[in-house]
Amino acid sequence: MHFSKLVLGLALAAGFIASAAAQTTMKISISTAQNSHQGIAIDTFAKEVEKRTGGRYKVQPFYNAALGSERESIESVQLGTQELTFTSTGPVPNFVPDAKILDIPFLFRDKAHARAVLDGPIGQEMLGKFDSKGFKALSWAENGFRHMTNSKRAVNVPEDLKGLKMRTMENPVHVAAYKGFGIVTTPMAFAEVFTALQQGTVDGQENPLSVIMSAKFDQVQKHLSLTGHVYSPCIFLMNKDAFDKLSAADKQAFLEAAKEGTKANRARVDADDASGVADLRAKGMSVVDTLDKAKFVAALGPVNAEFEKQFGKANIDKIRNYK
Repeated sequence: MHFSKLVLGLALAAGFIASAAAQTTMKISISTAQNSHQGIAIDTFAKEVEKRTGGRYKVQPFYNAALGSERESIESVQLGTQELTFTSTGPVPNFVPDAKILDIPFLFRDKAHARAVLDGPIGQEMLGKFDSKGFKALSWAENGFRHMTNSKRAVNVPEDLKGLKMRTMENPVHVAAYKGFGIVTTPMAFAEVFTALQQGTVDGQENPLSVIMSAKFDQVQKHLSLTGHVYSPCIFLMNKDAFDKLSAADKQAFLEAAKEGTKANRARVDADDASGVADLRAKGMSVVDTLDKAKFVAALGPVNAEFEKQFGKANIDKIRNYK
């Protein structure tokens, strides 16, 4: 009797050890806080991966650039020292130059247009461009439309931007465009921005409402203008070798989990956009919410001519006119 119990006990223990060993833990990171549109994206993704793989894969989320800046985390995923990251497209063109075109100012009419482009053939073809660079791009998600904040003055017209020292993303398209506005551009990683604003190293920054709120920029910025000058996508990136090693069913599970993460992320962006202005006004920010967008578009005429040369007018128009 005791012997059979012992055998059973050993068998159970071996089973537990086997199942524990069979669980693979992977890391995913973001540069923003957990309570943000990016946090909900990776938390949802992690939950869905575990559910869809029967607990064989566990994804461990890291927030607030705990594993490095967006650029550093993309590098880590490319090298395979980190399996996954969720990043804005800010630093992406440094790795996948084809993605630059998405960062052109005033390219997208609204969120519905941007989401349709990314979820449609143009966006899906772009995801394929990551393969040769060491990534599997799982899904487009959203950072949102970017708006300008600063500590100096209200921005009502493009001329008001002249001479402002603004933090920009480490992104060549953004830098070229903002120089077109007469902004003194200072590219830096997101994790350094709050301190730079607090210390006055830069006068302002530009980000979607979701980011402005979750980063608490209202504490160090007085003025917000709803310029909506650039639509900023986010993307789920996985190390290509790590993805290729998955079974066909598990590959599907990761792709589906990323889609669910995207859904939760976009819903949060919509909620933040709906409540953001009132929320930031209540926290003492002065908000300019009616701007003549046409003036800002016109101010970038020369820069847009350069972009047309660089990317091809037909390629830009294909996105602009996508229905």
